[in-house]
Amino acid sequence: MKVFKWLLSSVLLIAIVVVAAGYLYLYVLPTGPEITPAKPIPAGKDSFVINAYKHTDRKTIRVWTYKPAKWTPADPVLFVMHGMGRNAEDYLDAWTELAEQKGMMLVAPEFASKFYRVITNDYQEGNLESYFGWQNPKSEWAFTVVENVFDHVNNVNGLSLDGYHIFGHSAGGQFVQRMVAMKPQSRIKTAIAANAGTYSFMDDMMPYPYGLATVHKDLQGSFAKHLVVLLGELDNNAQQGRLDQTGNAMEQGTNRLERGTNFFHSSQQVAARQGLYFNWQIQLVPDVGHEYKRMSEAAAKLL
Repeated sequence: MKVFKWLLSSVLLIAIVVVAAGYLYLYVLPTGPEITPAKPIPAGKDSFVINAYKHTDRKTIRVWTYKPAKWTPADPVLFVMHGMGRNAEDYLDAWTELAEQKGMMLVAPEFASKFYRVITNDYQEGNLESYFGWQNPKSEWAFTVVENVFDHVNNVNGLSLDGYHIFGHSAGGQFVQRMVAMKPQSRIKTAIAANAGTYSFMDDMMPYPYGLATVHKDLQGSFAKHLVVLLGELDNNAQQGRLDQTGNAMEQGTNRLERGTNFFHSSQQVAARQGLYFNWQIQLVPDVGHEYKRMSEAAAKLL
């Protein structure tokens, strides 16, 4: 009996130490690169680092930018949201030629994490909850960070832009869809969610992040946003990319094409039942699978 109690005490102690160490590493110790001096965004490719949150300097974020030399404040700003690999610079590079053609300034926040293969709450789920399950304040939502970055872009450039477009692919597509669902008061003009692996269905059937049963929502605000669900015709194989195959995810469909289609039509039905204005659309990209560069090209035609 004494041996059993000793083993139980040892296991509990180890668990407490592991949880405490994880909490300190993820939420207490300062994280992120060193802040860079504030300056106007130059033409061409560049990056800056700012505090992610406005109420604390505990976490910083790097933001990649690309501004065509001909860009003016009358031209659009596009936020580009990376995939699971947290490779913001690669996503920015995929858009630079398109930005020149369309006259868009690109802004690509980098939600860096060494544990991106196992942690999803901090990015594609919006950081509504911590890795350990407690609720985070709205000031620390990843969606709020995007708004903070936009404020910085306005401030350092002496601008008063009233909104921006946003594109995300794969995990970035999840981010964009959930930002529309959870932060409809954001200054998004057009949101494009491409080839998302899972969605927050706009009903009370599932808890967040697979549904909205456990969160406060403003369905009319969300449905009034211009959201495009962009789907690759060939993204119909669960082996493409790293697809969530948990029970809740599989209820949405067996692959990204099926899940996106089901999500859109389910949302359309929710809006119709409640008599809400529905400003979303769905678009299929022929002969394209889970490829962020080709999906970026298709998205650029919608802006």
